[in-house]
Amino acid sequence: MNTGTTRRYPTPFAERFDLRLPLVQAPMLGATTTGLVIAASNAGALGSLGAGGLTPEKLTEQVAEIRAGTSRAFGVNLFVQDPAAPDDATVRRALEAIDPLRAELGLPPGRALDRYAPAFHAQLDRIIELKVPVVSFTFGVLGAADVARLKAAGAYVIGTATHVAEGIAWRDAGADAVCAQGAEAGGHRGTFIDAEKNPLVGTMALVPQLVDALGIPVLAAGGIMDGRGIAAALALGAQAAQLGTAFLPCMESSIAQDWRKRLAASSDTSTSVTRAITGRYARGIRNTLMNRLEGEPERIAPYPVQNALTQELRQAAARADRGDYLSLWSGQGAPLLRGRRAGCGTAELIDALDAEWRAASKAVSGFVTVE
Repeated sequence: MNTGTTRRYPTPFAERFDLRLPLVQAPMLGATTTGLVIAASNAGALGSLGAGGLTPEKLTEQVAEIRAGTSRAFGVNLFVQDPAAPDDATVRRALEAIDPLRAELGLPPGRALDRYAPAFHAQLDRIIELKVPVVSFTFGVLGAADVARLKAAGAYVIGTATHVAEGIAWRDAGADAVCAQGAEAGGHRGTFIDAEKNPLVGTMALVPQLVDALGIPVLAAGGIMDGRGIAAALALGAQAAQLGTAFLPCMESSIAQDWRKRLAASSDTSTSVTRAITGRYARGIRNTLMNRLEGEPERIAPYPVQNALTQELRQAAARADRGDYLSLWSGQGAPLLRGRRAGCGTAELIDALDAEWRAASKAVSGFVTVE
């Protein structure tokens, strides 16, 4: 029944962070810049920094840049991971597959590294010191004591779940909300329970199941590219939609031009889920790098070792703008980008998303059942 009143905020999550629309800009490590986060937050969404690969010092620097650019809420995402100590044979096997690709870009043979990922607990301690307003986590679940430390520092804690058991684990640890990462999502899968089975539950199936099971706010992620998707996420019970691939072509994104071109030319079947590039399942546009490394599955090292061993190769490819050697992370909804202006700014995109979800919501609420 229409009471004639209009709510300023569509959901409690949007109200908590004074969001113009129920939208989170996904924290995409390697693609999200501080400029993109600032623009997203200033435009009325919740901007988020992908920080899983940053040292505590770099994390401090980038959080300071964001705070200098916006007075609004923003988030930082970390990867929950243990230190990696691979044996020599694992590294040698991986490099035997990677080195021919390195040579094609003029790089010398790779070598074992002193460290394969930043120290997670050092990152966590720094985030707590910095009193970041929203902190999200992928690849695992924190203990209740660490969640309590974050909350004592004023943080709103969001866990990532790819199936219901993971959502329950985060709820029981004390998370404020859970991001439901559907199978359609681009980039790394957040799975940490039964990860070897690579559960691929779609967004439309996952969101309402988590809403029913958890009793805390659920954010919807995976395949959402426009206002129709945001409206659909809210209809399923989500309190916000988290969009990543939609922001990749924005002028504030740091991705290479060839990556942008391939996104624009992609079809609904262009992406695949692979563990060949980083050692952890991730969805991206199929290319030479994916095909070649998948051809020798016995040589793929576990994450984060494989990720670190291919990193210099991918960085060189980005500098050379050679998409065949990049990790072209992308969700299944990428073809919907063709309805956007090429190279638009983040604020322009959010303006369009705001208008679209309001129109879609109005259209749905106008349906009348005829008996």
